[in-house]
Amino acid sequence: MESIRVFVVDDHPMIRHGLAAMLRAESGITWVGEAADATEAIRTAPALAPDVVLMDLVMPRTDGVETISALRPLMPQTHFVVLTSLLDPTEARRAMAAGASGFLLKNASSQELIT
Repeated sequence: MESIRVFVVDDHPMIRHGLAAMLRAESGITWVGEAADATEAIRTAPALAPDVVLMDLVMPRTDGVETISALRPLMPQTHFVVLTSLLDPTEARRAMAAGASGFLLKNASSQELIT
């Protein structure tokens, strides 16, 4: 079985580092990288070829939806899962239209994320 390659985009270092630690401990998952904002994600994620990008919805300057829109053409095989504190139906529709595969609330358990 091949490992699922995961990349995280979130403007909060504690979230990125916590996710990295949790995902690195899981068999079948490979942490391939992280970005603090859209610019860094667009510059680094395509070359790392992740299977999944965990994308923060609310970030300064460029939000998660705009970042998904920019990355989707560069990474057509990648699944984008939005990480958010609050799920606003309007933002959910925007994210799905941009190419998000799903949503996960930040208060989800580690097992929910792994699943």
